[in-house]
Amino acid sequence: MSAVARARRTLATRGARVVLPEGEDPRVVEAAAILRRAESVEAILLGDPARVAAVASGLGLRRDDLAILDPAARAAVADDYARLYQQARPGTNPALAQRIVARPLFHAGMMLRGGEVDAMVAGATCATARVIEAALMTIGLAPGVATPSSSFLMSLPHAGGETPRDLLFADCALNVDPTPEALADIGLASARTLYELTGETPRVAFLSFSTHGSARHARVDRVRAAVELARSRAPALAIEGELQADAALSPRVAQLKLGAVGDVAGRANVLVFPDLDSANIGYKLVQYLGGAQALGPILQGFARPVSDLSRGARVADIVETALVTLARGLAAPH
Repeated sequence: MSAVARARRTLATRGARVVLPEGEDPRVVEAAAILRRAESVEAILLGDPARVAAVASGLGLRRDDLAILDPAARAAVADDYARLYQQARPGTNPALAQRIVARPLFHAGMMLRGGEVDAMVAGATCATARVIEAALMTIGLAPGVATPSSSFLMSLPHAGGETPRDLLFADCALNVDPTPEALADIGLASARTLYELTGETPRVAFLSFSTHGSARHARVDRVRAAVELARSRAPALAIEGELQADAALSPRVAQLKLGAVGDVAGRANVLVFPDLDSANIGYKLVQYLGGAQALGPILQGFARPVSDLSRGARVADIVETALVTLARGLAAPH
């Protein structure tokens, strides 16, 4: 079952709510209408109601088909959110806090933090850096996490002659040259993401050009250090490294190089790349040469479910991202 199909099943009777802060974009408006009509999801658009209604009319939608909120007109809620924002960021000028929480991206983040909604999806018109900034300043990171990161769920139609399977690749979009501490954060957050999306038990491989000391280099040492940090923080999680990609994925190669197929070696379903170059190149090669479907970038490490969109996102992409983001929140352990 695909992650999207699994999300639909999870959300079928939940009455979930997602906020879409770019509510004046036609793609976002159409996606919100589909989510409400076809997916039983309450999709809340932020924006000027007259402008949103005009966009909806141009799409053949009625104003009644949509839930629209104007952050600038929510004075009472804005006061509460400004105080909540100041609690998290002591020393913030009250007038500045009021202006910040009135901005759509930040207002959406405060709605999520305050429990008005279950997830936030943005990025159709805003750069990833702005989405990350708003999420960090309103939602914040999950306990014990110091590094926000991203991943792609790669659904492979075939994998070396095997049956179709899903793999999670990280970090493919945010951290250029992560430290061992950041790599450990990425690995642990990715394990959680895989579980939330698929229900599978994570088996996390930290990748390198070396397998268990077959090469010596400072970059290999960095991966080894990340593995030790991740293991110390999550001793019950199946983690291994450093591993070359073939040793992580192929039972035959794991047997040849390590003498046995382990909990991770030859069976990995979470691949943590050592840097953004290798991760971004890797997922695109698998997508375009291997015929894999890439779902993402999925933001991870935040205290509440938030997702970024490509600025070239289609309506279907927005709908599916909203479904998966909501389902992640419901699947997350509490």
